[in-house]
Amino acid sequence: MTELTVHHHRTLWHYVPGLALSALITGAALWGGSIPAIAGAGFSALTLAILLGMVVGNTVYPKIWSSCDGGVLFAKQHLLRLGIILYGFRLTFAQIADVGVSGIAIDVLTLTSTFLLACVIGQKVFGLDKQTSWLIGAGSSICGAAAVLATEPVVKAESSKVTVSVATVVIFGTLAIFLYPAIYPLLAHWFTPEAYGIYIGSTVHEVAQVVAAGHAISPDAENAAVIAKMLRVMMLAPFLLILAARVKQLTPAGKGEKSKITIPWFAILFIVVAIFNSFHLLPKAVVDMLVTLDTVLLAMAMAALGVTTHVSALKKAGAKPLLMALMLFAWLIVGGGAINLAVHSLMA
Repeated sequence: MTELTVHHHRTLWHYVPGLALSALITGAALWGGSIPAIAGAGFSALTLAILLGMVVGNTVYPKIWSSCDGGVLFAKQHLLRLGIILYGFRLTFAQIADVGVSGIAIDVLTLTSTFLLACVIGQKVFGLDKQTSWLIGAGSSICGAAAVLATEPVVKAESSKVTVSVATVVIFGTLAIFLYPAIYPLLAHWFTPEAYGIYIGSTVHEVAQVVAAGHAISPDAENAAVIAKMLRVMMLAPFLLILAARVKQLTPAGKGEKSKITIPWFAILFIVVAIFNSFHLLPKAVVDMLVTLDTVLLAMAMAALGVTTHVSALKKAGAKPLLMALMLFAWLIVGGGAINLAVHSLMA
């Protein structure tokens, strides 16, 4: 009994320093985001959390990472997912229905075109192997690092290829956080805030990056962005099933072993919470408290994402995977924008 207790406490303390670091950065970001001059310049608390996290990650963090890594990774993965589930309390089913069929059509077209482009340019233009092309393609077309990690057991890739693919997603997804709000004024006559939110949700890599980019524009843009993104994340399961079938086709008989398919439960729970919230069963004070808690959890996840974004990842990735990811990023902005406008005009 004593051994179990000691082990439990040791496990708990494994997370405390990293979570405390994420909380400290979050506190600074929430304070900074509440200053009118900073907020007016387009720096929301979530964006600040990532930026401050990146500063810490590339300066003091390498000296303290061994004690903080457990908690930082916990914040980046589990607090983000919990934050996304609780984000459902900001939405109602009517808002999800507004994104509706056009949002699903945009997601399907963007995902398919981006992944197929990755398969072609990865191997034909840059001479990369199938696994690296597939991993970068999955990360760019669905949901960033989570999609890369979910695809890895299906394509049986080496860990070095996974690291490179995650690095490309983090680099260009982080760039998207600042680029999309910056170009919004130029595109505002084509996109309403909600439509621009769907554009963000259907083309930006990571869930966290989508939240930050949408948040920097407006609440309407943020809500639409998250809904479009979660619909896209839910496409991960069918995508992996199709990819697993394709891998099986390419694998010589007798060599293939059954791949584990990862279902993104947090995306499904997000929809469940939003539907529950549509019935207004909880008092407004409780919902407000949950929304505040959600902001803190998301900011902690952003801080952790920033802390783990290292400049050295650029060097490790090498030129070819980065150039391939850059081409996919350009396609997501231009091609994804064209898909969004075309679907909206057809379904208007």
